[in-house]
Amino acid sequence: MKNTVESILRATIEGLITQGTLPPVDPAALALTIPANKEFGDFTTNFAMQVSKAARRKPREVAEVIREALQAQSHTFARIEVAGPGFINLSLHPQLWTTVLQDIGAKADTYGESAYGAGKKVQVEFVSANPTGPLHIGHGRGAAVGDTLARILKATGHDVQREYDINDVGNQMNTLGKSVLARYRELCGVEGDFPEEGYKGDYIRDLAGTLKEIHGEALLEMDENEAIGLSREYAAGSIMETIRADLERFNVHFEHWFSEASLYREGKVERALDELRERGFIYDHEGALWFASSRLGDEKDRVIKKQDGSLTYFAPDIAYHSDKLGRGFEQVIDIWGADHHGYVPRMRAAIEALGAPREAFHALLIQLVSLERDGKPVYMSTRAGEFVTLKEILDEVGKDAARYFFMMRKCDSHLIFDLELAKKKSEENPVFYIQYAHARVCSILRNAQEQGLGLDAQGARLDCLSSDEDLALIKLLASYPDMLIASAQSLEPHRVSFYLLDLATSFHRFYNKNRVISNDEALTRARLVLVDAVRQVIHNALALMGIDAPESM
Repeated sequence: MKNTVESILRATIEGLITQGTLPPVDPAALALTIPANKEFGDFTTNFAMQVSKAARRKPREVAEVIREALQAQSHTFARIEVAGPGFINLSLHPQLWTTVLQDIGAKADTYGESAYGAGKKVQVEFVSANPTGPLHIGHGRGAAVGDTLARILKATGHDVQREYDINDVGNQMNTLGKSVLARYRELCGVEGDFPEEGYKGDYIRDLAGTLKEIHGEALLEMDENEAIGLSREYAAGSIMETIRADLERFNVHFEHWFSEASLYREGKVERALDELRERGFIYDHEGALWFASSRLGDEKDRVIKKQDGSLTYFAPDIAYHSDKLGRGFEQVIDIWGADHHGYVPRMRAAIEALGAPREAFHALLIQLVSLERDGKPVYMSTRAGEFVTLKEILDEVGKDAARYFFMMRKCDSHLIFDLELAKKKSEENPVFYIQYAHARVCSILRNAQEQGLGLDAQGARLDCLSSDEDLALIKLLASYPDMLIASAQSLEPHRVSFYLLDLATSFHRFYNKNRVISNDEALTRARLVLVDAVRQVIHNALALMGIDAPESM
């Protein structure tokens, strides 16, 4: 509906410009918003204030000119008012809103989808946890955010690929091998020191135990490096299998799994550095190789290759993003932990140095998650190997509650995950409250069918839906496509969780105040169409969050 009104307003303004009544102005100045106070109408625009200077007229005078021209659209607008310093407030005829219900019925599972992205090729890389341990709750939040964002982008017309970067090279992998081998030797009765920076936790001992079951004590006879290598490869493979299984259970799927080792194997790191050198962004200083990132907005230049010839972590990251751009992605979105905040400017500089626009790269930072149980914190220590895994969360609260709770706040805000609340079967639990709204509508529709009342969005007298409660619910349903586009524009997937809670709250309030099935058959049939539209939109929005929409609870 917003798009329709915007099109009418834009065409009217273009007509005024053609007539010479208004001077040529930037169309981007036209923006419609929904007033917080419903007394100001269905939509409002400050366009007159934006262009008054160019028009050399007072804002209210410009607004009056536009208002007068919009009178020709009296079949659309019930009221057109100029308010305050020059706002134009627009109210639609109530019967126009009911066409939204027919649109929802016709589009069903595709309602809300749009061509906003116009096929733009976008990659979302997320989770990308090192294969050195199981996924923990922080990874779970990143997985929920990344997957939901990818679904939203796809629904708004983007060509989306989800990617997991397997960091299968580097010191952390050797440390993993040494950690498992040390535990393996302990199980074989051989005393020795555990690596100072080794990975702790029961999972390391479990891996060592399985390694012993497979190879017996054969590793004791091997060369040290060979034994570390075998332990490393086995542990990394086993951990990746666990990670894949946990993500599958969490309803997170990747189109592509990228091996960081391939960057070295295929010579892509050196090629990326050569390209930066050719572009004049690499220089030698004091025996080290530097990237001139300060020329592109970073606070200082960055070392790429140390004096001893070893590469910094930044070098493969540049090569990896060069590879992404080479695969034709117009935008690459990385989901990182909040501790990577300082890494964003240098990576954005690298993207620009590689010849891509700065806006081709965007990083979403995921803040920490704290666990609570009965109002008391659940303490975790990754260093000691004591952390709550994603699997443990799924075992306790289930996939649906976990995904919703990870999305309850904007991703760069600290999140407190209340384990007991996530399990409650009451309206206090937001995911239960939302799913119950869907199940409640399904129950109403089953009851109506038993009474011989079928759904007929085209034949029902939707003009019966004239009460404030009816229209408020319809208007909220109508805002769903615009909410998705805004979510895609801002890369803020949490907007879907907020919208769902608003819709469920509005529906439950509507249901408690109004009878859907009543003695008024015309109103009953109209309200059945209305609540079925609520069911459909809840279903569609839950699907974007990777959450089930149960028909009974």
